[in-house]
Amino acid sequence: MEHWDLRTLDVQPHQPKILHSARGEARSILINLPAGEALGEHEVHERAYVVVIDGEVELGGTTGGPGLAAVFDPQERHAVTAHTDARLLLVLAPWPGDGHPGARDT
Repeated sequence: MEHWDLRTLDVQPHQPKILHSARGEARSILINLPAGEALGEHEVHERAYVVVIDGEVELGGTTGGPGLAAVFDPQERHAVTAHTDARLLLVLAPWPGDGHPGARDT
């Protein structure tokens, strides 16, 4: 078993931390998003599960704090904006998704 305290793990802004990655399964990433910054509108190849660990964010048009969770379908466009310093858990599944450049690797 691997485990982490997502509230205290050292993760710097602009340097997402990959917690776990298993080909064909999922990738989990911890993100530190400073107040006022955003992950502009984008899409990913995988289903994206996002959980707010700390702070307050606007996520897909919904504002919330710790405990807010959302899921986005593959290629669903979305943005994330931090109203306060925020910490997010992102899980992408399956990893890598269809069409992802890494999916061509063996």
